[in-house]
Amino acid sequence: MIVLGIETSCDETGVALYHSERGLLSDLLYSQIDLHRDYGGVVPELASRDHIRKLAPMIRQALKDSGLVPRDIGGIAYTAGPGLIGALLVGAATARSLAWAWQVPAVAVHHMEGHLLAPMLEPEPPRFPFVALLISGGHTQLVEVEGIGHYRILGESLDDAAGEAFDKAAKMLGLSYPGGPKLSALAESGKPRFVFPRPMTDRPGLDFSFSGLKTFTLNTLQTTAQSEQDKADIALAFQDAVADTLTIKCRRALRQTGLKTLVVAGGVSANTQIRASLRAMAEKEKASIHFPRPAFCTDNGAMIAYAGCQRLLAGQGEPLAIKAKPRWPISELASPG
Repeated sequence: MIVLGIETSCDETGVALYHSERGLLSDLLYSQIDLHRDYGGVVPELASRDHIRKLAPMIRQALKDSGLVPRDIGGIAYTAGPGLIGALLVGAATARSLAWAWQVPAVAVHHMEGHLLAPMLEPEPPRFPFVALLISGGHTQLVEVEGIGHYRILGESLDDAAGEAFDKAAKMLGLSYPGGPKLSALAESGKPRFVFPRPMTDRPGLDFSFSGLKTFTLNTLQTTAQSEQDKADIALAFQDAVADTLTIKCRRALRQTGLKTLVVAGGVSANTQIRASLRAMAEKEKASIHFPRPAFCTDNGAMIAYAGCQRLLAGQGEPLAIKAKPRWPISELASPG
């Protein structure tokens, strides 16, 4: 089966074609960073309009690049949530319309399930069961994964997600949008001068909280001279605190579940310091660790095509309706079959 995957949950338009036996056939991504940079963050209405402009031409290009025509497509997968409602509706309406016109099934995909399954696109994918750490701009979650659709939330952020904390700390440091990657780049020239707290690691449990760390960052900035070196040192201390916090919680989750496989996915999983810290921990725990390639850490159509393909192969489909859920807990997902 060949599945067309469509991702429009926020500020990136992703289109991919996935073959159930041959793997990924085409993967196109358009980022709206330049569009939103002047506003210091994503403007939902502008994001929706840009998806409308880009999506249809990208679908045509993906088919052309793969040497395919509409009658070759066996199903369509689209991100139905969580995300920005207007952006989600663009992808949902396009997917449902094409599915009706091409007379193929369509399936709504959970955005975070797409991230969770992104490492399955790698040459050596993880095997079920495993613990997954999902870290993005909107989510920080630890999930016990028995199989596709079998998810148990072990812990999650009680306030800001890790990616959101990165962006807000970057804004405090005067860095432009998108702030997270710029903070990480600044941290490379930092010196280990400050020690920031590791939130909620001194108590049992697997939940996260980064609001106090943001306040600590702000207070440090207000009491420091704020030279460029000061800012780099603060960026390094902030990044180290987040990396250590995530690592401590992942170690705790592996020990609590008794599992020996850790999957780390989502936009923040591209951070090199976080990867290094988690790899070192996994090695000490004698556990295997899996990341998606950097291109598949951010939002993309490939992960949606893969996740949708697994559900379509299991016979899952939906009635003719445009489905979008801006809020959609991953724990509500059912097994595909």
